[in-house]
Amino acid sequence: MSSTQSATRRILRNPNTVVSAFHAKQLHAQIVKARATSKSHSLAWVCIIKCYTAYGLLRHSLTTFNLMRASGVSPDRHVFPSLLKASTLLKHFPLAQSLHASAIRLGFHFDLYTANALMNVYSKFHPHLSANHVLDQFPQTHHYRNNYNNSNNDNNNFTVKIDSVRKVFDRMPVRDVVSWNTVIAGNAQNGMYEEALDLVREMGRQNLRPDSFTLSSVLPIFAEHVDVIKGKEIHGYAVRHGFDKDVFIGSSLIDMYAKCNHVELSVRAFYLLSNRDAISWNSIIAGCVQNGRFDQGLGFFRLMLKEKEKPMQVSFSSVVPACAHLTALNLGKQLHGYIIRLGFDGNKFIASSLVDMYAKCGNIKMARYIFDRIRERDMVSWTAIIMGCAMHGHALDAVSLFEMMLLDGVKPCYVSFIGVLTACNHSGLVDEGWKYFNSMQSDFGIAPGLEHYAAVADLLGRAGRLEEAYDFISNMAVEPTGSVWSALLAACRAHKNIELAEKVVDKILLVDPENMGAYVMMSNIYSAAQRWRDAAKLRVHVRKKGLKKTPGCSWIEVGNKVHTFLAGDESHPYYDKINEALNILLEQMEKEGYVLDTKEVLHDVDEEHKRDLLRTHSERLAIAFGIISTTAGTTIRVIKNIRVCVDCHTAIKFMAKIVGREIIVRDNSRFHHFRNGSCSCGDYW
Repeated sequence: MSSTQSATRRILRNPNTVVSAFHAKQLHAQIVKARATSKSHSLAWVCIIKCYTAYGLLRHSLTTFNLMRASGVSPDRHVFPSLLKASTLLKHFPLAQSLHASAIRLGFHFDLYTANALMNVYSKFHPHLSANHVLDQFPQTHHYRNNYNNSNNDNNNFTVKIDSVRKVFDRMPVRDVVSWNTVIAGNAQNGMYEEALDLVREMGRQNLRPDSFTLSSVLPIFAEHVDVIKGKEIHGYAVRHGFDKDVFIGSSLIDMYAKCNHVELSVRAFYLLSNRDAISWNSIIAGCVQNGRFDQGLGFFRLMLKEKEKPMQVSFSSVVPACAHLTALNLGKQLHGYIIRLGFDGNKFIASSLVDMYAKCGNIKMARYIFDRIRERDMVSWTAIIMGCAMHGHALDAVSLFEMMLLDGVKPCYVSFIGVLTACNHSGLVDEGWKYFNSMQSDFGIAPGLEHYAAVADLLGRAGRLEEAYDFISNMAVEPTGSVWSALLAACRAHKNIELAEKVVDKILLVDPENMGAYVMMSNIYSAAQRWRDAAKLRVHVRKKGLKKTPGCSWIEVGNKVHTFLAGDESHPYYDKINEALNILLEQMEKEGYVLDTKEVLHDVDEEHKRDLLRTHSERLAIAFGIISTTAGTTIRVIKNIRVCVDCHTAIKFMAKIVGREIIVRDNSRFHHFRNGSCSCGDYW
C-alpha cells in the first residue's frame, strides 16, 4: 500500500488527522482527479484544507475550498476554523467576512470552534463598519448578561473590533475556556481593562477556571496601571494552581513587575522559571534596561548567549540602548557585528537603536552611515539622527535633516523638536529656533514642554539677549522649573550680568530650594567678579543647609574597561605616568602659545595653586591616561559629568594638535570634537 493510500485511510477514519504537506498535495491531486462527492471524501477535503493552513500554505487552503465547492461537496463544521485562520494570517478581512456569512447560511455559526475562530478573526482585524452588518444577521437565540459599555470610544475602530468579537461571543450557545480567553484578550489588548477584568470574574462564576492564557492576558493590565498589588494577587493565584512555572505566565510576571518598578521581583520570577524561552529572556533584559539597570541588562544578555539561547531581533532593541546609556562603544561595536552576522541589520528598529548608540558614544559618522542605509525611516530613526547631530554640534545637518523629515511626510514628535531646538541653541541660530518653536503648536499641535522652553531660553541667553530670555521664561505657558531658569543663569555668568543673575537665582530657589547647581553657579559668578565676600557667604549658607557640590568626574574606556577620574585625584595606579605626561604636554603647549587662564579658578588662592588646580581637572587626567594607554592615532573619547571649563576647552585644542589625534569630550550638554587645534563647537557652547 502506498503512503498516499495509507494517509487517505487514516483521514477517512479520523477527520482531525493532520498529514504532511507532501502527502496533502498528493492526496489533493488524487481527490481532484476522482471528483468524488461522498461523505468520506468530504472529510478528506477538510483534512487537506486543515493541513495546508497548518503548514502555512494559506492560498492552497483557500483554493482547495473553492475546488471542493466546485466539485459539489458541501463543507461541514470542521472546515471553517481552518479557513478563518487562513484569512486572518493573510490579513484579508473581506474574505473573513465572506466566510462568516457562509457559516451563517450553512448554520455552523453556533459551532463552538467556528465561533472561537470568528472571535479570533475580529480581535485581529481593524474591521470596516460593515462587519457589524454581517454580525447583525445572527438570530437572537441566546441572551447573555451584557454589561459591555465604553461610550468614550464609540467612534474608534478598536470599539468596532471588540464589539464584533463580543457579538459573536454573546450569541454562542456553548462557550469553552478558549472562547472566554479570546474575548478577554481582545478587551485587554485594546485598553478596555475593566471590561476584561469583569469577564474574568464572570468566567469564574460560570465555573470555568482561568488558565495560563487568561492570566497572561490580564497581567499586562496591572503593568499598564502600575498596580503591583493586584499583579501579586494574580501571581498568587498562578502559584496556587501550578501556573507559575508556565513560560508565558513567567514572562508576563517579569514584564509586570518591571513596569511596576520592582526589578528585583522580575529577577526572582525569572529565576523561578524551570524552562526559559527567548520571550522570557527578552522580558528580563528589557525590564532591567527600562529601569536604568543597564549593566544588569547586559549581564542577562551575556547569560542568554551562554545558555545557547539565540537572540531575537527584539533582544537587540533592548540591549543596544543599554550600551548607549553606558557609552560603552566597544561593546556596542561587538553587538553591531553580531547583529550583522545574524542578518538583523535590515531591521529598522535595531538600526534606529544603533544610530542612537553610536551618536551617544561619540561616533556620529557611523551613526549617519547607518541612518543613510535605513530603507524605511520612521519618526524614531529621524529623531535619533537629528538628536545625534545636535549633540555633536552639527547644527546645519540637524536642521537640514529635520526639513528632510518633513518632506518625507514624517510628522515630527516632541523629541524631534528638542533635537532641532538644541541644534539651533548650540550654533546661535536664533531666528531658526524661534521659527521651529512657534511651529510646534501652530503647525503640528504639539504643546511645548519644559525642554523646549529651556532650549529657547538658553538660545536667547547665549546670544546675549538676557532680558528677552527673562521675559520669555516669565511668560511661559507652564510653570518654569529650576532647570529652565538655570539655562538663563548660565548665560548671566557668561555675559557677566550679576544683577540679573541674582534675580534669576531667587527664581530658582523659590521653586527648588535644594538646587545645588544654582548656589555653585552664583558663587562662581561672584568669584569671577572678585566679590570674594559674597561668594564666601554663599558657601557658608550652602554648608549650613548640608548641601554638597557634585565633584567634576570624567570617564574613559580603554581595553573594555572604564577608568574614572576625579579632579585632583591621585588614586589611579598610573597617576605618576599620567602626571608626567601632563607635564610634558603642558611644556609643549606653552611653546605653541597656550597660556593658563587662571581666571577660571574660582578660589581666592595664589597663582601657583590655581595652575595646579587647573592642570588636574578630571578631563585632563582622563585624556592623558588615554594618550599613554592607546596606540598613536587612536581616537580618545572622554565623558564628563559637568560642563567643560573655558581653560580646559582651550587646553584640549592644543593637546589634540600636539598628539595628532581626535579627542572627543562629552560634557553634560554636548559633544566636543577636538582636532588639529580646533573644536567642532566653534567655541560656542
